Amino acid sequence: MNYSIIRYILCWVLEFQALFLALPCIVAVCYGEKQGWMFLFVAVGCFAVGALGRLKKAKSDVFYAREGFVTVSLSWIIMSLTGALPFFLTGEFDTYTDALFETISGFTTTGASILSDVEALSRCTMFWRCFTHWIGGMGVLVLILAVLPLAGGYNMYLMRAESPGPTVGKLVPRVRHTARILYEMYVLMTIVEIITLLLAGMPLYDSITLSFGTAGTGGFGLLNTGAAEYTATVQIILTVFMILFGINFNVYFLIRERKGLAALKHEEMRYYLGVIAVAILLITVNVREFFTTIGETVRHVAFQVASIITTTGFSTTDFNKWPEFSKFILVILMFVGACAGSTGGGIKISRVMIMAKLAKNEFSHLIHPKRVRQISLEKHVVTKETLRSISVFFIAYTFIYAASVLLISLDNLDFTTNFTAVAATLNNIGPGLGMVGPTSNFSVYSDPAKYVLMFDMLAGRLELFPMLLLFAPSTWKRN
Repeated sequence: MNYSIIRYILCWVLEFQALFLALPCIVAVCYGEKQGWMFLFVAVGCFAVGALGRLKKAKSDVFYAREGFVTVSLSWIIMSLTGALPFFLTGEFDTYTDALFETISGFTTTGASILSDVEALSRCTMFWRCFTHWIGGMGVLVLILAVLPLAGGYNMYLMRAESPGPTVGKLVPRVRHTARILYEMYVLMTIVEIITLLLAGMPLYDSITLSFGTAGTGGFGLLNTGAAEYTATVQIILTVFMILFGINFNVYFLIRERKGLAALKHEEMRYYLGVIAVAILLITVNVREFFTTIGETVRHVAFQVASIITTTGFSTTDFNKWPEFSKFILVILMFVGACAGSTGGGIKISRVMIMAKLAKNEFSHLIHPKRVRQISLEKHVVTKETLRSISVFFIAYTFIYAASVLLISLDNLDFTTNFTAVAATLNNIGPGLGMVGPTSNFSVYSDPAKYVLMFDMLAGRLELFPMLLLFAPSTWKRN
């Protein structure tokens, strides 16, 4: 284990955290809020610790998958621990545990909250709360790779550990250039959404913070009622951009390279859009009596479907009151999630597709034992290593899910609440059903249960393995 390079990168993470924390300080100055001093205090502390830690250079810039997984996991933990400090120091959160839950929920783009009165927050605190979504959407290590030449030719291990999906590839030969392209597209799409919301009549502050939540597919809202009070135009805009940010960014790279036809043929995107369309149709038929007109029904259903499958978590209506058929479809979408290579969470469409093709192959093999058929995705053969990784992912996912439900059941809440609370956190969605529905929050859980759910949020965002490897003794052995 190359501990020196891990320390060196973590110090850079702290300095970037200081830069991020400077933004709510600016917001506090604009609105004359004293809470900004707490953000400044923590920002200075992060920068000082990071700068001092980097005075001693790493002995070697060589690191492999083990160091990559550990660095990414510790980076997210450190950012969460430091990012929660302003929440607690301002006095707007009662305990550090609650502040940490909110921060982890923000960075992992989960959107699960313990707050019952969101509108009571100061503007700078609200800004930081939403900005954590934007930071976590693409990943802070990807940003660092985009602007700093770290770790020579080994930095692909960092991107693989932080990027969602069964496989991670480079858009261009150099990893640093790939990271830069990803963030360029991410920033551009965020700016386009901000401008679109401004044109729809939304104030600048609201446009920026809502765009942060949409871009990161996080879902922290500005109002206690979620997105229910926004105009139909704003709700439609949010729906469209939630769906767009749930698409694999490789599609946007193809468009950027003027390969529009190849982008339209992207297999995972077509399945993703197909699932959305079918879900909207089925739920619309099932809940048509809950709304006045068919147009209103489609708008609300499309919003909720887009919000759940992309794991954003915004809501325009209390879908906890919908028929069981519709709620079950939403629960399925919670697990399926968005595309690999997007800012969305969940198991990912690509994994579901590969597992479905694998099952089909096994059925075919039973009938024709001598036939050899390869599984392909996007016209590329899926390797045995990828199939093994996906199988292990599903096994680990099942065990973590079952263990989490078992542990939080000690709080003695009903099964629907516990089952969907884990689904909402492990898949980085936000709202569940029952006592953690779209009009409720996670404050009903005890502190030990909250720590279980916090682990689930981190594990879900980092695709399980980076967090699990922290508990393996062999991970920490020196080379």
